[in-house]
Amino acid sequence: MPVHQGGGVVNQPAPTPLLSVIVPVHGVEAYLHQCLDSVRTDVPADAAGAVEIVAVDDASPDRCGELLRAYAATHPGVRTVHLERNVGLGPARNAGLDVATGEYVWFVDSDDWLPPGTVPAVLDRLRAHRPDVLMLDHLRVRDDGRREVDASSHLLRGIPGVVRLADRPGLLRVQHTAWNKVVRRSYLNDLELRFHPGWYEDIPFSNPLLIGAERISVLDRVCYLYRQGRQGAITSTRSGRHFDAFDQYDRLFDWVARRHPDQRLRGELFTLMVNHMLVVVGNDGRLHPHLRRRFFHRVAAHYRRHLPPGGYPRPGGVAGLKHRLVGRDNYLAYAVLRQAHRLAGWLRQGPGLAGWLRRPVAGPEPAALVDEPARTAGPPVERDALAGRSSR
Repeated sequence: MPVHQGGGVVNQPAPTPLLSVIVPVHGVEAYLHQCLDSVRTDVPADAAGAVEIVAVDDASPDRCGELLRAYAATHPGVRTVHLERNVGLGPARNAGLDVATGEYVWFVDSDDWLPPGTVPAVLDRLRAHRPDVLMLDHLRVRDDGRREVDASSHLLRGIPGVVRLADRPGLLRVQHTAWNKVVRRSYLNDLELRFHPGWYEDIPFSNPLLIGAERISVLDRVCYLYRQGRQGAITSTRSGRHFDAFDQYDRLFDWVARRHPDQRLRGELFTLMVNHMLVVVGNDGRLHPHLRRRFFHRVAAHYRRHLPPGGYPRPGGVAGLKHRLVGRDNYLAYAVLRQAHRLAGWLRQGPGLAGWLRRPVAGPEPAALVDEPARTAGPPVERDALAGRSSR
């Protein structure tokens, strides 16, 4: 704004925002205002210049572009980018990142929203700790309004101050999304990280953020409400595009090999990859049955491609058995195990059967399912935190 000084007029540059909230927008007309309002109205009056919203219209087929123009025209601090063609979630985030001016960036999906008090808490923590990455907790919100704690949220508890991943390796098992992390923009540039096209774009982006960080801060409070079950969301869409996950994991392992070639780290990431792929291949809402066998064989090929020479911390129990079947590329045995597990879950709901099904089973594993002893590289992983994971 113009400032009078010494009898003349000089242009004083606007202060750099502390935080840029980047919101990619596509096909979310019904949710857009809720998302934007949850950010804008949460900014403290004395910190209005500390936050900018950059909304990216990814050639949305509904009225989102029109709504964004009207919103930006009436709300200071909101900037819009309108793409001429649909590029997908990752490249749309990149387009917002290209014009963001904040010291920190936060990628918020346009069908989700923030609970009250989030923005002040985030700003306070950024000022206090000056982290490379600030990690946040979230809740999953179902269509009927039910709110659920994520299976990995417990890993965010009890972390005061600033840490590195080596101090808290469990942080690598927190849901690997971009929206649960606030990132210093110059740090992103140092890592040369951008989002890649395709589904599961968070995989080669979110994990390197934690691996390369010297300063990780954790804000142990619910700062994000993650909408579940929306029509059109990746996690509720049957599509062959779930095969994009394989290319994304290739990119992740390539980045790690170039930037942080640590065998223990590779083993942890390998475990997470196999767990994640097993979630996808077993999910009826993501893969049509006729694609399941082919996806499983691709998982087995990735298992062989990325298996660390020194082994990896394979989980125990049924999860570990599935890992063995993937390693042997034994789809038939996996399909039988999957159906048996689903049948047991159905039977447990019947009267009088629960106790019978919980009885311990004596004897060794069936010979057809026995594999070599589990390789170990470091301590065994905890119960799969990826079981509830999903990527938009």
